[in-house]
Amino acid sequence: MKPKGLRRPGARRSALALVLGGLLVLATACGPNDGNKAGADDGGKGGAGGSGSPTAAVSTAVVSILPKDGASNVPTTGSLKVTASGGTLSSVVVKDDKGTSVPGTISADGLGWTPDDHLDTSTQYTVDAVAKDGEGRESDKHASFTTVVPKDSFVGFFTPEDGSTVGVGMEVYLHFNRAISNKKAVEHGLTVTASPAVQVAAKWNGDQDLYIRPAEYWAAGTEVTLGLNLNGVEGAPGVYGKQHKTVHFTVARRQVSIVDAATHTMTVYRDNKVLRTIPISSGAPDHTTYNGKMVISEKYVKTRMNGDTVGFGGEYDIPDVPHAMRLTNSGTFIHGNYWAASSVFGTSNTSHGCVGLHDVQGAGDPSTPAAWFYANSLVGDVVQVVNSKDRTVQWYNGLNGWNLSWSQWLAS
Repeated sequence: MKPKGLRRPGARRSALALVLGGLLVLATACGPNDGNKAGADDGGKGGAGGSGSPTAAVSTAVVSILPKDGASNVPTTGSLKVTASGGTLSSVVVKDDKGTSVPGTISADGLGWTPDDHLDTSTQYTVDAVAKDGEGRESDKHASFTTVVPKDSFVGFFTPEDGSTVGVGMEVYLHFNRAISNKKAVEHGLTVTASPAVQVAAKWNGDQDLYIRPAEYWAAGTEVTLGLNLNGVEGAPGVYGKQHKTVHFTVARRQVSIVDAATHTMTVYRDNKVLRTIPISSGAPDHTTYNGKMVISEKYVKTRMNGDTVGFGGEYDIPDVPHAMRLTNSGTFIHGNYWAASSVFGTSNTSHGCVGLHDVQGAGDPSTPAAWFYANSLVGDVVQVVNSKDRTVQWYNGLNGWNLSWSQWLAS
């Protein structure tokens, strides 16, 4: 009989073997796996049974910028372009080296961007553009470039002056200090806007003089703005504009004066009503006064008039002509006359082509017809001469483009 509590030696070895076998299984499950190191040590990333997300897909949108990054001597017009393929542009930011943004427009289809205006010379620009593909994934690009260094520059000297109050016949006039061959580009750099709005058009005389006017005289009370955005405009090969300015002027009441050389009178119309009729003396038979619409462009209380400056030799030299107002570049004025007898005015034509009104020497008597007309006239008022035995004044001889019809003005 076997004593209680005793086990057979074989049974104990079997139980021990089971325990050791279990430990072996556990050690194998938790230990390193030389055949697949992407196990528990890397959190399952990249393993066949890993729980990580896949890598995000790259955007199919591609941004292209011209000129290329680092380019120099870049033209100021027509060179900057940003395009997208495989998607559409969502943002384009262009800035100069002072941090000023360059305005531009993304096309309706989203495939291109161009600046709204020309660039400046000798300036570094940066471009940062972003495009999105159909899945909303973004692609971006950066570039910088430097524009051309000009060999010469030009500016425009303008009339009227900023802040002026002028008559209804005032034309916007610019004289450029360099000959302009790329006239359309220069015109594009200029704006003339009016309130109330009215169509205007520009006309060149030669390569340096530009005139801008509406079809008819400005309406009284019109506010006019001239914008000169000529920085970077190539006016001629290698010659670029260097001017950015805004000029404002106001058109006052309507005043048009009709000089009748046959009756020796001038009738002054203010807002289409007769203000006054004044006796005058115009050009003598051998020095007749131009016919046509002439605009007062300058005013002088007193000025010197010397025949040598306008082709009359030593026929006259008057140092103190009173109340003088210029009508043409070639020397036609309407002015006071103190050296002729008062009986001349209203009866005969005796001048060298000017329109004379009775006056006193020194311009000190405000009651004379010349003093009255001077005080009641503005630069930009119209003086129209009729019934003279002369031709019509050339449209470019002063601010006298009103002698052309609108169709003639628009013709090149």
